[in-house]
Amino acid sequence: MASLPPLNALRAFEATARHLSFSRAAEELNVTPAAVSHQVKALEETLGASLFHRLNRAIELTDAGRLLFPDLQEGFQRIGEAVAKLDRLSDDRVLVISTGPAFSAKWLAPRLYRFLEQHPEIDARISANLGRANFGADGVDVAIRFGGGEYSGFHVEPLVEDSLLPLCSPALLARGPALKTPQDLRRHVLIHDDSLSFRENHPGWTDWLKAAGARGVDASRGLRFNHADHGIDAAIEGAGVVLARKVMAAGDLKLGRLVAPFSLEIPIGLAFYLVTPRGAETRPKTAKFRDWIEREMAEFRCLLAELPIPMERAETPDRTSDQGEFSPAADR
Repeated sequence: MASLPPLNALRAFEATARHLSFSRAAEELNVTPAAVSHQVKALEETLGASLFHRLNRAIELTDAGRLLFPDLQEGFQRIGEAVAKLDRLSDDRVLVISTGPAFSAKWLAPRLYRFLEQHPEIDARISANLGRANFGADGVDVAIRFGGGEYSGFHVEPLVEDSLLPLCSPALLARGPALKTPQDLRRHVLIHDDSLSFRENHPGWTDWLKAAGARGVDASRGLRFNHADHGIDAAIEGAGVVLARKVMAAGDLKLGRLVAPFSLEIPIGLAFYLVTPRGAETRPKTAKFRDWIEREMAEFRCLLAELPIPMERAETPDRTSDQGEFSPAADR
C-alpha cells in the first residue's frame, strides 16, 4: 500500500476544494487561512502536482485537483459515518424508527406507547418520510417500508400484506344516495389513493370495479390524495367512498368510523417490511423492537382477518369524540 500524505493536508485540501476558498476552509477547520494555504502547498509538493489555479481573487481546481477531490470527499464522508456508527453503538437508549407518514399516523403512533411501557429504558424517535432510509448518516436504527421486499444488502422481515377495498362513513350511507350494489358508486364521489403510484400497474378503482362486475361507473373521476391516510380521513368526514388500503384503515373500521359497503377486496401484491442493516438486527434495542412489532403484527393480522365488520354490526361512532386520533386502548 502506497504511503498516504499527512491527514491534515488532505483535510485542508478537501475543505478548500469544497468551498473554493482558503478563508472559508479555515473557518470550518478552525485555523488561519495561511495555515490552510501552507497545508495545501505541502500536499502539492508531496504529490508533485498543482491542485489549484490561484487567480487574483479566486481559486480553481486544476485537472489534478478535480481528479483527487471526489474520492477524497467521499472518503471523509465515510469516515464520518463510521465514527457516527460507533457513537450510536454506545447509545442503546435512543431508537430511531424510519417509516412512512401514513403508516406512522394510522398504525405505529397509536401503538408505540406499549413498546415504551415494556421498555422504559428506551426512548423512541419516529422519522416519518417516504425517502430511502440512510442508516449511517441519519442515525436510523430500523425502517418500516412498504413495497415488494427488494432491499438488497439488508436484513428484511415481512410484517403484513395489504389489500384494497371500498370504505365510507356510516353518515354517508345514512344520508344517501343508496349504496347497495357496485353500480350505485356512479352516484358517489370516488376517492383515489395515489400512494401506490410509485409502482407500475398498481391497482385502483378500475381494477376493483372490474372485479366487482360493475358497469357504468367512471373510475377516472373523484378526489385524489397522494397519502393513504388523507384519503381515509376524507372518507371519514363523508367526502365520498375511498378505495382504501386495509392496513391503514383497520383502526377506523374497527371503531366504526368507516364501514365497508361491499366485502370484495383486491390484492395489492405489496407488503410492509422491517428493514435493518445486516447484523444490526441483533443489537439489544433493535431486537427488542423486532420482538415487540412481531407480537403486535400477529395480533393485527388476526384483526385484519375479521374485518370488514358487517354493516349491521357496525356501530355509529360518537361524533362528539376526537375524530383525529383513535384511542390506544381501543386499538388493541
